[in-house]
Amino acid sequence: MSTTERGAGRFISFEGVDGAGKTTQTALLADWLRDRGFDVVVAVEPGGTPVGEQIRAILLDKRNSELAPEAELLLYFASRAQNVARVIRPALARGAIVLSDRYTDSTIAYQAYGRGLGEPVVRELHRLACGDLWPDLTLLLDLDPDIGLQRALQRGVLNRMDEQARDFRRRVREAYRQLADREPERFRVIDAAGEIAQVAAEVQTAVLAFLGL
Repeated sequence: MSTTERGAGRFISFEGVDGAGKTTQTALLADWLRDRGFDVVVAVEPGGTPVGEQIRAILLDKRNSELAPEAELLLYFASRAQNVARVIRPALARGAIVLSDRYTDSTIAYQAYGRGLGEPVVRELHRLACGDLWPDLTLLLDLDPDIGLQRALQRGVLNRMDEQARDFRRRVREAYRQLADREPERFRVIDAAGEIAQVAAEVQTAVLAFLGL
């Protein structure tokens, strides 16, 4: 169920491989929309709530290299369920625009395909944890994962997900592309290889069209 169908706020997610610029573009879009008078709430995944931040620390800690894929999957949804209940749904109910830095499409790409756990189990967990709430618009920042890794290295701090094997990162990118092909009405694919300002302009164009402005 999309938020549009319920006549409430608008739910926009950012997706893409690590290093694609999701966090930067989410912040830029939030500022751009607020400057135009919109009520904007930013949701972060994993994290975004006190409980979620504790889960995030477990998921990204490089010391947890032996975390089982199934445990990883359940932790992501535990964080997301808390985020949906405490941040996303209340904001949508009051008519705000919610920008989410990742959502369940990330779990499909990373855990269903990257880890090989399969898409049906992820979608069933989404239904249970999130009440089948999906974004109205998903902005896929498409980037070669090798470039994404180079950007992560330039940041100087690698987390557990940054250190995944090259084949894993390529499976994730391909999964994202397949999702975008399957749901063209929801996804907008944006080339994330360009300069930050160029990518931001393309994001703004896509959002303006989505909002009908």
